[in-house]
Amino acid sequence: MKMKTIARLMPVLAIGLAGGQAYAAGFQLLEQNASGIGNAYAGSAAVAENASTIFYNPAGMTQLRAREVSAGVSAVRPTFKFDNRGTSAGFLDGTGNGGDAGSWAFVPNAYLSWGLTKDIYLGLGLGAPFGLVTEYDNPWVGGAQALKFDIKTYNINPSLAWRINDKISVGGGVSYQKMDVEYVRLAAVVSPALASTVVKLNAEDWAWGWNVGALFSPSQTTKIGVSYRSKVHHDLQGDLKSGASVVDASAKVVLPDTFIMSVTQTLNDRWEMLGDVSWTGWSSIPQVDIMRAVGTNPAQTLDTHFRDTWRFALGSNYRLNDTVKLRFGVAYDQTPVRSDQHRLVSLPDSNRTWLTTGAQIKVNPSSAVDLGVAYIKAGESHIDNNQSPLRGYVKGVYDARVWILGAQYSMAF
Repeated sequence: MKMKTIARLMPVLAIGLAGGQAYAAGFQLLEQNASGIGNAYAGSAAVAENASTIFYNPAGMTQLRAREVSAGVSAVRPTFKFDNRGTSAGFLDGTGNGGDAGSWAFVPNAYLSWGLTKDIYLGLGLGAPFGLVTEYDNPWVGGAQALKFDIKTYNINPSLAWRINDKISVGGGVSYQKMDVEYVRLAAVVSPALASTVVKLNAEDWAWGWNVGALFSPSQTTKIGVSYRSKVHHDLQGDLKSGASVVDASAKVVLPDTFIMSVTQTLNDRWEMLGDVSWTGWSSIPQVDIMRAVGTNPAQTLDTHFRDTWRFALGSNYRLNDTVKLRFGVAYDQTPVRSDQHRLVSLPDSNRTWLTTGAQIKVNPSSAVDLGVAYIKAGESHIDNNQSPLRGYVKGVYDARVWILGAQYSMAF
């Protein structure tokens, strides 16, 4: 009966990934499990305490029992509020600041790990590694730059792990990833008709990627994990609508590669420390050209000018008793946005500080529930983006913060 339940659960969760996406630095989603939230994802490539290690480091499956399943969801509430400080937007001047561009989003995930032998493990992960939604009131002063920007990814990640010996394990996998994009704006600020005409891009693509990892256990109290996820090259195809006009359109986006190095250290029978350094190759997206099917000039170019970024996280676990483990974490997350001039209203991102806590509750020797909460405070985000004359000059400051609530159930069978 357990296997039938799991078989039914996995596709339901895969469909659930369409429900909405959320914000991390850039538009990367760290929320691939809920058990890591309480530690601000410190030690993510070394922890290997449930099947969600398939995403962060597939080599960690060798630390699990013969068969394990893990499923969870993160509820994310970002806030992005714009304060106008000198915007010049033609016929959109005086139309308002767009309200709160953030809203609730839900990011589910599911994982299954299976020990084929005592040293070889097979795994399957379902998640959403990248996503973004910003949506403003229509009209607003920046409406010709963006009304809505919605990116969703759906990632299917079969993986394999091999325990070489008691101290070294390696793993790897492939990803089959779908990317959906919806981008909505007003046509231009230079006339009343164009300032009320909606332009919408809808495009999608399936593409392949891969990931590898290694886990080292130099002692019974220390684990070191390293992992790498490749770039994914998406050739998005869809249509561009402007009023009653519809044309075929395309855009190429190379989602960034990532590298993680993690460590966990057991101090005594109560305390454990976790650390994490990660790098994301955001420079793979210097700009995005939106192309019509006819012609050689872009219909529009999004000048992102992204830079590569670093993230640092530190966490701790305190074993309160045999049933409850408390989690704590802090992290610094660097934005890929280079300057005020290159900050987009569709991605008003800035450097962030994570403060997190959570708990793991053992339901029985074979299952556990993880709960986590994170408060992410972004630095003041100044924008000075001049796309005049057509799309206006947006100048001001964003107030940004994010709350994340997560729950996860893990079971060995």
